[in-house]
Amino acid sequence: MDSGSKSEEIASYNNSSAKKSRLQSMLSALLDDPILSDVPKKPSLADVDTLLNLELGSAMKITIVKMDSTSFDVAVLNSATVKDLKLAIGKKINEIEQARMGHRHISWRHIWANYCLTHHNDKLIDDNSLLSEHGIQNNSKVHFLPFITSRIYQKHSRRRKHRFFHGLSKRS
Repeated sequence: MDSGSKSEEIASYNNSSAKKSRLQSMLSALLDDPILSDVPKKPSLADVDTLLNLELGSAMKITIVKMDSTSFDVAVLNSATVKDLKLAIGKKINEIEQARMGHRHISWRHIWANYCLTHHNDKLIDDNSLLSEHGIQNNSKVHFLPFITSRIYQKHSRRRKHRFFHGLSKRS
């Protein structure tokens, strides 16, 4: 009888849905642990890698202060650029909004066109600059501020509307 129950247990374990459910229950139990509170609910390999680097000292935790004075933390590598920070902010905000309100689209292009990040009154405008060049290190605070770029940087070429048809209409 005992060998029969073992074979049933092995067969049920080999079932892929049983594996997935056991894995999900183990993962949810691990993520509910207070020590792992900073791990996202559906972590990617990059998230886990960044958190490991944070523990090893090769990544930094940055506090983002929004305009309503609320804040949240993101983790980026020590060699991160402003663009990496913006991507981490976008990922974190999307995760927070997803948990609060379900699926919601945020236009990051619009946000970065109208707002900028600042650290000690230094505007982080150049996406390719390193965070360390701006004095950002572990446990630094970065603020959101309204920002409108000058017209020099926002040149739009004039649309050549119906140029082709203007020449045709003058011929008879």
